[in-house]
Amino acid sequence: MTDDTLLPFDLPAVRRKKLTVDFEGGNQSSNGGVLLLREAERDVGVCRRLAETMPDRRDPDHIQHQMVEMVTARVTAIACGHEDAIDHNDLRHDPLMKVAVGRCPESGAPLGSQSTISRLENAPSKTDAARLTVALVDQFATTVTPGRMEMFDIDDTFCVAHGGQQLAFWNAHHDERGFAPMHIYHAGSGAPVVAILRPARTPKGTEVRTVIKHVTKHLRRHWPTTRIVWRGDGHYGRVEAMDWADENDNIDYIFGLAGNAALDALVAGIADNLRFHHAKSSQPKLRTYASFTYQAGSWTRPRKVVARLECSLQPDTGGTTSTGMRQEVDIRYVVTSLKGSAQHLYENVYCQRGQMENLIKLHKAQLASDRMSCHSAIANQVRLVFHTAAYWLMHRVRAAIPSAHPLARAEFATIRERLIKIAARVIEHVARIRIQLPTSCPAGALFRTVALGLMTSGP
Repeated sequence: MTDDTLLPFDLPAVRRKKLTVDFEGGNQSSNGGVLLLREAERDVGVCRRLAETMPDRRDPDHIQHQMVEMVTARVTAIACGHEDAIDHNDLRHDPLMKVAVGRCPESGAPLGSQSTISRLENAPSKTDAARLTVALVDQFATTVTPGRMEMFDIDDTFCVAHGGQQLAFWNAHHDERGFAPMHIYHAGSGAPVVAILRPARTPKGTEVRTVIKHVTKHLRRHWPTTRIVWRGDGHYGRVEAMDWADENDNIDYIFGLAGNAALDALVAGIADNLRFHHAKSSQPKLRTYASFTYQAGSWTRPRKVVARLECSLQPDTGGTTSTGMRQEVDIRYVVTSLKGSAQHLYENVYCQRGQMENLIKLHKAQLASDRMSCHSAIANQVRLVFHTAAYWLMHRVRAAIPSAHPLARAEFATIRERLIKIAARVIEHVARIRIQLPTSCPAGALFRTVALGLMTSGP
């Protein structure tokens, strides 16, 4: 099959000058920022780690694409916004994608096609997928330098299933079949720890305990003396997880706790006092905090509970008041093994877990990790691993941006638009590869700063 030669064509003139378009611009790429991703990979080495973890069962005499090349190409493509494997039919000829995996842009052979990448995702066994998932934990633990105490956020997010994928489960809240992958992030750096595919249902206590137990075990191999704190909402405040944490040294937790009549009775006096002061005050809302020891019927021991009480005026839909507004007290509970005042634990510790929602958005929406379209659950778990690796590359690129620059706090989609999706002309000489970026590149100075910053930290 020969490649078709596209003929030039004319567009409406500009200032009476004829406007002609042709396809003779030379070897170019629309992903100039792949150079930054290449340097980020040389620094963090997440693709190399994953490739070394994946067993290669192919015949060595017929291998055209090394495992590290395929993994790097797939992860880099995801970071560039090409989440589907079918995009690799075109990306395999992209000169900078070749450079990213260590091939020459013009003389180097094409990269793996869609079928090759699809086989890569479906090749691992269940054990292989588990090892890849563990490799993500090791990647985090060897990359981030721990302090005396480190906090980890755990949560899940709903992803719609399109088709008959394994593990897809009906979720009545979303009125859809799908998955609820469990995500764990490091609160201090925002770095991903692991993402685990699971059905779209509320996690059981034994499941939460198993995940926390095994992740902590692997973190302990690298961080033997660090105090680890687990933070999550009420879905993760399970007695099995708390019992395990209480029985192990240097493990703490702070979880949301669903309210009940017994808890409300313990703070009834505080709530009445708050209503009284709110009625006398001109403030729209008043808050107060309380902490006390509580033991639910299913708990093996009493635990510290923090209560946040907020009194405000809300619309009276029942029409029982003349003003149309009625006084309400909203109460939220947290169970924790940490020491400190109730206000500090709630506002400065527990409420900070809201940042995790933004991190999940980066992973799910901006790196398209919800695109789990493989039939096999194992293959979809491998996809989650690759998307987490792409998160690592984008996270590293953002970390290399000077802190005073607005993009240092930007989302991945903005960084991709400003630094990754840049046109680049690639010229391969005998002893040099020249990459020419646009003269009018708006982020040219920043691109240079980030590239040099990543290069100095790489191997």
